[in-house]
Amino acid sequence: MAREIRIEIDDEQYEQLEREAHQRHEDPTVYAGRVLARELNKARFLEGSALFLSTPGVREEFASRFGPQPGTASAA
Repeated sequence: MAREIRIEIDDEQYEQLEREAHQRHEDPTVYAGRVLARELNKARFLEGSALFLSTPGVREEFASRFGPQPGTASAA
């Protein structure tokens, strides 16, 4: 079920939003909703990841299996 959220942004941000929506041939309102949903999903993912890694022993186990440093994109 979809719900409506009303937000206010300044003119400069709105113009940028319109430009980006126009480049993608989308309605600015639809594009803004998609961008907002993507950012919320990213925030939820990062929060969940931090919670997971804060569990005792998980960070160490993860590092022992996959290494302590992030790999390159080509290694994924």
